[in-house]
Amino acid sequence: MSGRWVLHVDLDQFQAAVEVRRNPDLAGLPIIVGGNGDPNEPRKVVTCASYPARAFGVHAGMPLRTAARKCPDATFLPLDTDAYDEASEEVMSLLRDFGHPVEVWGWDEAYVGADLNDTDDVLQLAEQIREVVGAGTGLSCSVGISDNKQRAKVATGFGKPAGVYALTEDNWMAVMGDRAVDALWGVGPKTAKKLAGMGITTVADLASTDAQLLTSTFGPTTGLWILLLAKGGGDTEVSAQPWVARSRSHVVTFPQDLTDRAEMDSAVVELADQTLAEIVDQGRVVTRVAVTVRTKTFFTRTKIRKLPSAGNDQQIIVATALDLLHQFELDRPIRLLGVRLELAPPDGGY
Repeated sequence: MSGRWVLHVDLDQFQAAVEVRRNPDLAGLPIIVGGNGDPNEPRKVVTCASYPARAFGVHAGMPLRTAARKCPDATFLPLDTDAYDEASEEVMSLLRDFGHPVEVWGWDEAYVGADLNDTDDVLQLAEQIREVVGAGTGLSCSVGISDNKQRAKVATGFGKPAGVYALTEDNWMAVMGDRAVDALWGVGPKTAKKLAGMGITTVADLASTDAQLLTSTFGPTTGLWILLLAKGGGDTEVSAQPWVARSRSHVVTFPQDLTDRAEMDSAVVELADQTLAEIVDQGRVVTRVAVTVRTKTFFTRTKIRKLPSAGNDQQIIVATALDLLHQFELDRPIRLLGVRLELAPPDGGY
C-alpha cells in the first residue's frame, strides 16, 4: 500500500499519565482520576484509570465508589482540566511540527495525514511520533496506521500501550473477521444486538451481508455505513482546520435529589452564569439556550430555544434557561440539571 496514510495517535492513560508526570512517585501505582478525587463522593464516575488500576477491573465511567471497592489502595485524584489542556497542547504542537495535517479529536487523540511511499516509511513516521512525544512531554502514546480514520482507530487498540499497529486491506479480514461486530469503531451495543437478531455476529458476517438487507433494516445511510466499516472502509480526509466549539455546557449531578423548585431555579441560574462567563471570555456569542433535566429514575430530556437575536445579555439568557426549566413537569426528584449555550460561528454568522 502507498499514497495517503492516516495515523491515529492516542495518548496512553492520559489523565493518569499527566498526574504521574508531575508526581513521579505515583509511577506504577493504581491511579483513579475523577470528580473531586474523593472516592466517597456520590454519583461521580471514573474519568481515567491507570493501567495498574485497570488490572483490578476499574474503568472509565464506573462510579467512584465502585472503583474504591475494587481497588481500595488506589490513589484518587481530582480532575484538573487546566493541566490536561496544557499537556494536550504540548503533544499537538509536537505533532504539527512533523509538517503533516493534524486533526485533533480531544485531549488525548488526533489524526495525522501523511503522503508517503510505502509501509516502511509510515511505520518509521509512527515510531518517530512515539519517540518525539515521549521525549518532549514524558507521555507515551500508541499509533494506529491505516488508510482511513475508522480503521486506524481500531488499529490503535492493537498497539496499546505504547506501540504501533497497522491495519490495511491486506490484513483487515485476517485480524478482524472473527471478532464481534462491536469491535468496529462506530458499531454500538444497540446496533450489535439488532445485528445478532439477524444472525450477524462477526465482522466477517457483516462484511458478507447483502446491502439491501442492511438498508431495509437500518435505513440507507446507517446500513451502507456499517457495511463499509465491516469491509474496512471509512473517512480518508484529515483536516488541519482548527476545531471550533459549537457550544459550551455545564451539568451538575446533585449529592441528593432536588425536590424544591427554588433550589432547581438557583442551580440553573448558576449553571447559566458559569457557562456564559466562559463564553464571554472566549469572545463568542450565544444563539440558543438548552436545559437538560434528569430525574431520579434516569429519565432524561432536553429543551432548547433559539434567542430572538444572537447575544450575551445575561438577563435574557438566564430568563430563557429558567423558562425552559419551567416547561418540564418537575413533579419528580431531580438528579441532574444541565445548561448548554450554543454559539454563533467565530466569523459572526448566525
